[in-house]
Amino acid sequence: MEERETRTEALRREIKEETGIKNLIRVIEDLCYFEFSNPNLNQEYVHGVEVSSTEDVMLDGREHSEYRWCGIKDALQLLYWKENKEALEKLDKILEDGRL
Repeated sequence: MEERETRTEALRREIKEETGIKNLIRVIEDLCYFEFSNPNLNQEYVHGVEVSSTEDVMLDGREHSEYRWCGIKDALQLLYWKENKEALEKLDKILEDGRL
């Protein structure tokens, strides 16, 4: 986060900078939170976002090498970190339950 920036503002800025996506249909805030050390303490707030499948994606090559739209099962297979998998499973359950 940049100085005086909310988490949601940081989320929108980072998505635009890293993917070129400007139009978010919906933001699901504070999906979960976790922290880890390596050696500094890193805090991660996880949010879900909905974007149109027709949205143009232009990756920042310094941040990402590729992307793909896929279903939950494929996405879980592609993720490496257990915390990322847990967050995606939580988002999937929220969406399935229609809690938003």
